[in-house]
Amino acid sequence: MQSKRIQSRTEYGITRREFLWISSMSAAGFMVGCAANPVTGKPQFMMVSEDQEIKIDKQNSPHQFSSDYGPLQDTALNNYINQTGKTLAARTHRPHMPYSFRGVNATYVNAYAFPGGSIAATRGILLDLENEAQLAALLGHELGHVNARHTAEQMSKSTLINLFVGGLSTVVGTQSSGLGNLASQLGMVGAGALLASYSRDNEREADALGLEYMVRAGYNAKGFVGLMDMLRRTSKYKPSAIELMFATHPMSDERYRTAVEAVDTQYRSSQSFSLYRDRYMDHTAKLRKIKLTIEELQKGETLMAKNKYGDAEIHFSKALKQTPEDYAGLVMMSKCQLAQKHYAESGSFAEKAKMVYPQEGQAYYLSGFTKIKQKDYASAYEEFKYYEKLLSGNPNIIFFKGLSLEGMQHIKKSANEYYKYLQVINQGEKAKYAYQRLVQWGYIKK
Repeated sequence: MQSKRIQSRTEYGITRREFLWISSMSAAGFMVGCAANPVTGKPQFMMVSEDQEIKIDKQNSPHQFSSDYGPLQDTALNNYINQTGKTLAARTHRPHMPYSFRGVNATYVNAYAFPGGSIAATRGILLDLENEAQLAALLGHELGHVNARHTAEQMSKSTLINLFVGGLSTVVGTQSSGLGNLASQLGMVGAGALLASYSRDNEREADALGLEYMVRAGYNAKGFVGLMDMLRRTSKYKPSAIELMFATHPMSDERYRTAVEAVDTQYRSSQSFSLYRDRYMDHTAKLRKIKLTIEELQKGETLMAKNKYGDAEIHFSKALKQTPEDYAGLVMMSKCQLAQKHYAESGSFAEKAKMVYPQEGQAYYLSGFTKIKQKDYASAYEEFKYYEKLLSGNPNIIFFKGLSLEGMQHIKKSANEYYKYLQVINQGEKAKYAYQRLVQWGYIKK
């Protein structure tokens, strides 16, 4: 039997080797500590304060919502989702957090939470839910992750591991299914590092908390089992639409059995509570009217991920024929045209998207990119400036502003943007290009 002295993991869930390394870092002057888990009261290794959780959330969640084509324009539905979430949040272990809830226009099946309490559910999953109790189960599960501080705990360990190799990267890639590679090439950002896969232990704890919160709020616990049944069915007949959900929220038969047992025993009395099916159906009526549109967009995204752009275009065209002013559909088609180097067509769809949803930034970004490709540098610069006004914090905008200014032969201003970009990003193709230009123009001496 191993003694406590040599056991493989400490009570904080890190290895003994990591603990010894952490101790040496603490001796060297780095802040290392633990906090009481707000759910269990037990010690939890934590290098991220609650204020930092909120700050990180505010900095990064808007970029993810934008990469998911922005919050729903259906104000009534968004208010309904937010109110349902707030009802649950008031009954959590951290009711003081600045929670907010919304649907986003993405069509893949998923929901996610940022560490400060910003929570989103995609149109893809909202369309598959059957009642308000299932929505409460979904939002309750995400609240479980926030209350147990799962993301902050992962970030704390990652911070230590990466302390000497550039720190924690919080703005990388995109979570949007199917279009991730193209979005990366464009320099669009989501918050992939903050939405990394949870562990099975994390999922079990979030399940238990989600059940607890929804029953406290007066929902029938069968809604939780109904949610799991829906996800299991969807994974069989529509696997490409749900693969991200299972990547970030790993599913298992054991999780399902545990939930069923809890509903039949611990929460048996809640089965007299309502599922609120009619109320959910009333609020999602407009969304369900465009179900065929969303299914065509899902098919197009799957084909985009396989680089079958011509085939994807067919499905995007069908979707837009059914719902001509669907913002996500217009942006997806713009990206599809861009991938095929049809720059004028891509720009045309981006312009339509701007008109449909002028408060959302992604269409302006695409419009600027297509204008650069068509050598309309002055217009591109204005598009990027406006995007930056709507959604600040994407360093690639600095680069593209520099590229636009270079195209206009405003060398001094271009050099200034390239220099600012290199202060934030110092590797990759864009950084290499910016550096070479600064050397060529004499601003940097080799």
